[in-house]
Amino acid sequence: MRQAKAYTVAQVNTYIKNMFSQDFLLSRIYVKGEVSNCKYHTSGHIYFSLKDESGTLSCVMFAGQRKGLAFPLKEGQHVVVLGSVSVYERTGSYQLYAREILLEGTGRLYEEFQRLKAELEEMGMFSEEYKQPLPSYVRRLGIVTSPTGAAIQDIRNIALRRNPYVQLILYPSLVQGEGAADSIVRGIEALDWLGVDVIIVGRGGGSIEDLWAFNEEKVARAIFDCQTPVISAVGHETDTTIADYVADRRAPTPSAAAELAVADVRELLKRMEAYRQRFEQTLYYRLEQYRSRLEQMRRRLQQAGPRQQLFEKRMRAAELENHLEQAMKDKLTGRKNQLALYIERFHGLSPLLKLQQGYSYTEGPGGRAVTSIRQAAPGELLRIHVTDGIYTAEVRERQAVDRQER
Repeated sequence: MRQAKAYTVAQVNTYIKNMFSQDFLLSRIYVKGEVSNCKYHTSGHIYFSLKDESGTLSCVMFAGQRKGLAFPLKEGQHVVVLGSVSVYERTGSYQLYAREILLEGTGRLYEEFQRLKAELEEMGMFSEEYKQPLPSYVRRLGIVTSPTGAAIQDIRNIALRRNPYVQLILYPSLVQGEGAADSIVRGIEALDWLGVDVIIVGRGGGSIEDLWAFNEEKVARAIFDCQTPVISAVGHETDTTIADYVADRRAPTPSAAAELAVADVRELLKRMEAYRQRFEQTLYYRLEQYRSRLEQMRRRLQQAGPRQQLFEKRMRAAELENHLEQAMKDKLTGRKNQLALYIERFHGLSPLLKLQQGYSYTEGPGGRAVTSIRQAAPGELLRIHVTDGIYTAEVRERQAVDRQER
């Protein structure tokens, strides 16, 4: 007999897991039951079982899905778990992988919440293009909430601390129970008509039943149609309503909504002081620049002015006069030295000086100087000049003498 093909355990588990994953019902299923064997692991995962009178189902909620749990999970609680059923291949057992956990009784409301959310999202009421920006500084802040709740006190305290000059206008509204949704709608419409700068719509935290008024379609449409920017501040950080998706901004708490709406005047004053100091420094720097440029221009104007020009011309004339005077003195001194030199030379050539040295000057007939024996013949009279007088002599004899140096 031919032996049939044998499969490994891993192959069988993988096959069964694929069957589970292909089942549409098991990929998103609500399961209700009583919590048992609840354990919080150090990794953040929660392991528990759901049981009823006929059986038990193993469940796990991973740490990354913990945002889907709005309350501490405890033994004996009756809950509705949203998740998917799949096979854990290592043990071959199947279990429910939880994404959201609700206390029993809220399942119907949660399904209605998901239905309305999907419908409004498809209509585009959650689109960012319809979100209005919040003004940087508000003067009048509208608030739709209960006049006796903690939310109004939190908003008032935060707004007073951040900016005591902001006017708070409260529309006292029901925030849960019968007629709450209509009351919230009237509050939004009234404050929008009044022309406030921003509207905060909110209340403190609670169960899904307590917050249901903010999941009503009429409230969502009132927020969407409001011409004034709306901040939704419903519940605590883990609470999410339809109003949060439609509003222009979502705040996790009423206190956070007040911080979003009201600018901190102290920070504004600090910034203004910083701007003032920067302006003063810039102004001082500019003034110093202009003062320096003005001083330069004053000096240039002073130098280019008639008085300065006249003064400079006078100084230049005086300087030229001194130069001319000095040049003339230098010229005269040079001429005097040259004249003295000439006088000294002429003094050496003076006939009188020659006469004093033993020389004499002889004139022939007609007063001509006799420098050669050919100029006077024997018998002619000559005039001989000496230092202290004149001789008259007769030429008796001429004798030639060769006086050339050899």
